[in-house]
Amino acid sequence: MKDRQILVVDDEPKMRRVLEIMLQKMGHRVLTAGNGREALAHFQAHTVDLVITDLRMPEMDGIGLLASLRAQDSDVPVVVITAHGTIETAVAAMKQGACDYILRPFDIDVLELAVKRALSSVEVTRQNTFLKQEIDRGWDAFIGTSVAMQSVYELIRRVGPSKASVLITGETGTGKELAARAIHNASPRRDKLFVPINCAAIPADILESELFGYEKGAFTGAIKDRVGKFELADGGTIFLDELTEMPMPLQAKLLRVLQENTIERLGGNRVIKLDIRVIAATNRDPLEGVRTGKLREDLYYRVNVFSIELPPLRKRVDDIAGLVDHFIVKQGHSTTDTRLTAKALEQLVAYPWPGNVRELENMVERAVILSGGGLLNEQHFLLPPLAAEAKPTRPDLPAAGLSTVRSLNQAVEDLEAHLIDNALAMAAGNKAKAAALLEISERTLWYKLKKYRPEQNPS
Repeated sequence: MKDRQILVVDDEPKMRRVLEIMLQKMGHRVLTAGNGREALAHFQAHTVDLVITDLRMPEMDGIGLLASLRAQDSDVPVVVITAHGTIETAVAAMKQGACDYILRPFDIDVLELAVKRALSSVEVTRQNTFLKQEIDRGWDAFIGTSVAMQSVYELIRRVGPSKASVLITGETGTGKELAARAIHNASPRRDKLFVPINCAAIPADILESELFGYEKGAFTGAIKDRVGKFELADGGTIFLDELTEMPMPLQAKLLRVLQENTIERLGGNRVIKLDIRVIAATNRDPLEGVRTGKLREDLYYRVNVFSIELPPLRKRVDDIAGLVDHFIVKQGHSTTDTRLTAKALEQLVAYPWPGNVRELENMVERAVILSGGGLLNEQHFLLPPLAAEAKPTRPDLPAAGLSTVRSLNQAVEDLEAHLIDNALAMAAGNKAKAAALLEISERTLWYKLKKYRPEQNPS
């Protein structure tokens, strides 16, 4: 771990200079202070990754400095320097939060080892905190053996070991984050962090600080440095979900990060080098996002080195029975007692699943509650009225008029209008679900309704 900023605190100018030279040879940047009060002033004004302090100093000693740092709720690691006669004091300092101590006299190897240990402990703490949050969120592996999913698995196996950026597309609820995790787990980066961030779920004015972090004093309320998601994912993988929802100015900044592999925290001017694999995802057609100004074209080509499209559940209905069993077990029930009847399975296979696997999981959870843990019948699955009768296929072509000769453009427009009417009927008038059935964006559906059905006035 190089290029860290280390604050050296010692009242002896020669010792400060020796430490400064040693640390600079290790590749670090160094600030120096003659006592605790001077060190606190530096700490307030600069980003500090590690403090190395003597114990005995005028005005404010090492113990006082340590206490002041911890009172500020700072988790910066502190290494104390002590002579043989003050080891007990050093141990006391460690009890108050110092992470290590160095005995005088020392050589560069001893100092380098202490610095590495201290900086590594910071990284481990960050990673453990993040991993605990991820475990609390929970996630499951892919379930399904259909032909459509076998194709997805093969693509993941092929792209996983590479360094290529990946763009995952698919409707909401198809498991884009699961696919991204699977790619990460199939890569040499599997032992590093997988860091997901949903660009649509975070307000635009907060998203930038979430991605890039910030330095103390960057804005009101920034009372200490914060590591962003990019920096946290160094050596691992960052997953940018719903990329097309990221504001365009931030997309420009993201493109620069991907091209140069560096970031700068908000409020800082230090360039931080990173080694990150980027996986992005969107539930929109990315090319349509480019056309409509939701996605920068240059960013699209930068992340779309390798693409994977996840099939909607209506195109992998063979997996429904296995998914239901999985969700039953996930709720703590046995599939021997709690299982689908044949008629219930037939009903689920016929439903178009606009919410995909996520909708199925919610529906199974409700059905298990209604059944009391027994057999799951049709009445336990509360499907929308028209959708329950729908088949997971495209609507039939209009019978009338196909035998007559018309212009190709007119025939295509008539067919398109008919398909839209059918999709709206299947979705009980819900335009978002109808757009999903037609595999177009909701914006495109609104445009076509204005064209073909102006009397509906969809404004």
